Amino acid sequence: MTIFAGIIVYLMVFWTLLFAVLPWGNKTPEKLETGMAGSAPAKPRIKEKFLICAGLSAVVWLIIFVLVHYGVLDFYEMSREMVTEDRALHNGEGTQ
Repeated sequence: MTIFAGIIVYLMVFWTLLFAVLPWGNKTPEKLETGMAGSAPAKPRIKEKFLICAGLSAVVWLIIFVLVHYGVLDFYEMSREMVTEDRALHNGEGTQ
């Protein structure tokens, strides 16, 4: 995996995990202020959630890196297979 590909994979993992981490521990305020949405969290703790997400993303990225490095995952082979399947579908050889 090149440095550029590693950065892209990390960012994809980060943003995916961020949407999973953001709702953790959210509680609505007991007393709503005027103009405030009822579903808005009282204390969103965004910095804490970004740090948690960065750490989790690093762990997931490391697992992906090891799998790619040892040949368990081969993104190039996956893309070649997808191109072959697409060509077969566009040429009418595939089932729909």
